[in-house]
Amino acid sequence: MTQLGVGIIGCGNISTSYLRLAPLFKSLSIKAVADINMDAAQARAAEFNVRAETPEDLLKAGDIDVVVNLTIPAVHYEVTRRILEAGKHAYSEKPLVLTLQEGEALRELAAAKNLRIGSAPDTFLGGAHQQARAAIDAGDIGRIIGGTCHVMSHGMEAWHPNPDFFFLPGAGPVLDIGPYYVTNLIQLIGPVKSVAALASATFPTRTIGNGAREGETVPVETPTNIHALLEFANGATVTLGASWDVWAHRHAPMELYGETGSLFVPDPNFFGGTVEVGGADKEITGLDTWDHPFGIANQGERANYRCAGLADMATAIAEDRAHRCNIDLAVHAVDVMTSILKAGEDRRFVATSTTCERPSALSPEDALALLA
Repeated sequence: MTQLGVGIIGCGNISTSYLRLAPLFKSLSIKAVADINMDAAQARAAEFNVRAETPEDLLKAGDIDVVVNLTIPAVHYEVTRRILEAGKHAYSEKPLVLTLQEGEALRELAAAKNLRIGSAPDTFLGGAHQQARAAIDAGDIGRIIGGTCHVMSHGMEAWHPNPDFFFLPGAGPVLDIGPYYVTNLIQLIGPVKSVAALASATFPTRTIGNGAREGETVPVETPTNIHALLEFANGATVTLGASWDVWAHRHAPMELYGETGSLFVPDPNFFGGTVEVGGADKEITGLDTWDHPFGIANQGERANYRCAGLADMATAIAEDRAHRCNIDLAVHAVDVMTSILKAGEDRRFVATSTTCERPSALSPEDALALLA
């Protein structure tokens, strides 16, 4: 199996996950990291025994085939565009971009240069979510007609030392955490046709509760309490509650309702968990254990296989097939999320202007083939 040389731009907290987990996958070989803060790049490079580069030098490096964009969301578009212009394949952390226009521009540029773009999240490739996908595809609960999703907390300011960007345009719960939920819904049900929403921000400021800036307040300039309705192309309607204004709740992360039963899907923010099903007898039981490599706990009690989407893209390039965390899926997810925010601002239904195919299911055998 040919390995692709991987470079990383952005050496913040998330880079450690990529650097630690990439060796699990046989198609990936991380060569170098880069950051506008050279001290951060050198520290991360020393920790993981790779080269430290400036972003400019990394984009010129001959041993780098694909560059992972781990910068802040506000510059995702600019950095990914530069990666493509340098002749490298690109893989971005979520969200891919902050506007549909940016996503379309990247798709056009990648096509013109015959390059691939991939984007997180790849948690939908986890064992739990692929088991849910298999149950739906097998018709175990009939056609999906509806569902509910909830991602609710009181935000990041209590633990994050620099939470400012979470509360600025381009973030908030829809664009920061929403990609996990929206992407999983698309892979389970299909594309979204239209959305409606109500959105607000309960608290005008947040107080940092940790680190050197503890006690400092930061402004809230984006909706933090969103209740949306998603209409899917197959006719299903799903409610999505995304809020950082909630202290506690008892909502399940994701429930899908079919013509003959209901499916209870664990948190799409993670790879693993137990999938449950309920039918006419009103009994809710866990599905039988599924021997999926990306559902096996590898970090304490949690399954974490970040880089699975990147590894699948690298393998897909070698095999000349579509990769699962692809540009069409990512752009449609951006369309859905920005349409939710637009609907909340205007208090109306907003039709999406893009669509996509459901990415191919990732069977246990497919997942095993990606591992080293």
